[in-house]
Amino acid sequence: MKVTPLGGSGEIGKSMMVVELRGDLVVIDCGCKFPEEEMRGIDLIIPDVTYLQEHRSRMRGFLITHGHEDHIGSIAYVLNQLAEIAPIPIYGSPLALAFIRSKLEEAENTDLATLIEVEPGKIYPVGHEFEAEFIPVTHSIPGSMAVALDSDVGRIIHTGDFKFDRTPPLGPATDEQRLRELGVEGVLVLFSDATRIETPGRTPTEQVVAGTLDRVIGDAPGRILLASFASNISRLYQAIDAATRHGRKVGVVGRSMENSVRIARELGYIDDPEGVIRPLQEVVRFPDEEILILTTGSQGEAGAALSRMASGDHPTLTVREGDTVVLSATPVPGNEETVSQTINNLFRLGARVIYSAVEPSIHVSGHAAREELKHLIHILNPTFVAPIHGETRHLHLYREMAIEADVPPANIIIPESGRPISLSQEDWSIQPEVQHGAVLVDAMGRDRYRNVVLRNSDSLADAQVIIVTLAVDLDQGTLIAGPELTGKGFDDRASQKLLDDAQADLARFLDRSLRRGNMSYGYLVSRVKGIVASYVFKRAQIRPMILPVVTEF
Repeated sequence: MKVTPLGGSGEIGKSMMVVELRGDLVVIDCGCKFPEEEMRGIDLIIPDVTYLQEHRSRMRGFLITHGHEDHIGSIAYVLNQLAEIAPIPIYGSPLALAFIRSKLEEAENTDLATLIEVEPGKIYPVGHEFEAEFIPVTHSIPGSMAVALDSDVGRIIHTGDFKFDRTPPLGPATDEQRLRELGVEGVLVLFSDATRIETPGRTPTEQVVAGTLDRVIGDAPGRILLASFASNISRLYQAIDAATRHGRKVGVVGRSMENSVRIARELGYIDDPEGVIRPLQEVVRFPDEEILILTTGSQGEAGAALSRMASGDHPTLTVREGDTVVLSATPVPGNEETVSQTINNLFRLGARVIYSAVEPSIHVSGHAAREELKHLIHILNPTFVAPIHGETRHLHLYREMAIEADVPPANIIIPESGRPISLSQEDWSIQPEVQHGAVLVDAMGRDRYRNVVLRNSDSLADAQVIIVTLAVDLDQGTLIAGPELTGKGFDDRASQKLLDDAQADLARFLDRSLRRGNMSYGYLVSRVKGIVASYVFKRAQIRPMILPVVTEF
């Protein structure tokens, strides 16, 4: 049996693991990763699936652990690249599949997949060589599952993202009893979440957050804007529940947040018998002390609703003095600086900001801490263990913990993306590297699936590129230098005229927008890219790569 991570090992995000045996190939998860600070101008990062394209005739399906973006966010793009074998079966919980269905509908490629809702305890044949069982686990989204994949070589258990929380707000707790039974039956290799290996002890229960949210929402004197991951259904449920108790009406802002609340209501995770959730146009007419807004932007995302509000560019809402802004999430590694800039800007606007550094219990992780990870090893007693879903340090710290849990060092595998692991019942080895890596999703405007270019390392070498440089003082709302556009692949006179005209168009936008003040750095970078990309496409019907270089003084 061969197991190949195509993403998610040595990094947090774009989780994808390929499992092969003889004529069958299955894929566990199909995630994306959001760009970090140094990759401004890129919209999304997805795994390179050249290996799947080469073996598409052997593909038997996707097994989805849960509905977070880092586990399902690339599915619509990947299916487009594998269209020759459509429809591909996708197995997952009702909630995970509802999110996937929404993505496929938006991308207009629902015909490329067959969605199969799974039930805990039921065995699903996948091809001729595999049988899959889905085991409920607790995470920050209901419908999270570990996957047990059986074959005549042995049993793999892929945990997905999990923790041991016996009192989750939604959905069942981790099915520890079934995991123990699988351990008694025998586990060849455990592929385990390792994200919080640096944290000793156990991850606190979600009930801690429920109490803190109730207190914060009850004490706030004016409007409350609560930002969280849109797919964190448990957190949305807790916020709406607290708003109901304290007489607040709830409005929802941001396309992904609106979609999540709609799906959660349809599946019965969020109930609203008192009519607390109202259209935004209604909610804004209530007194400030009766308003709670659920919004995207907890990671400082440039295009998210909270960034637009803070920058004075949202059509309905702006952040103002007297607001309480709650960031009910911790920064994903790589987003720390972006989140800090967002918090600073919100304070500058006069808002009271509550975030994990000043109110630790405003968020708890959905991932198991060190003692829980060790506990899982003891429950399953696998022959081999392999940490996944973590940066390089997490994987090596997991190795140290596994040795403490009495796993022989020779039985601990440190996976690397693109390096197949060959497994027998007695041994394992690392095979030669296959093609893997990152594909950059470069979308223009709001049409993130159809008006898009996928750029891998090969295509980037030949791509047309526009570099936009400018210097600004955002506090004063002034342009210090630029904008200046330089291009690679724009060599003739007509191309230079196009760059000059796009530069003039961007200068007019900056003159109008900077004077309003309060524009966040991330949002400015996002708008610079959007203005130039739209102008160039409108004039020349080309989609070069736009790289904004914005210096803030």
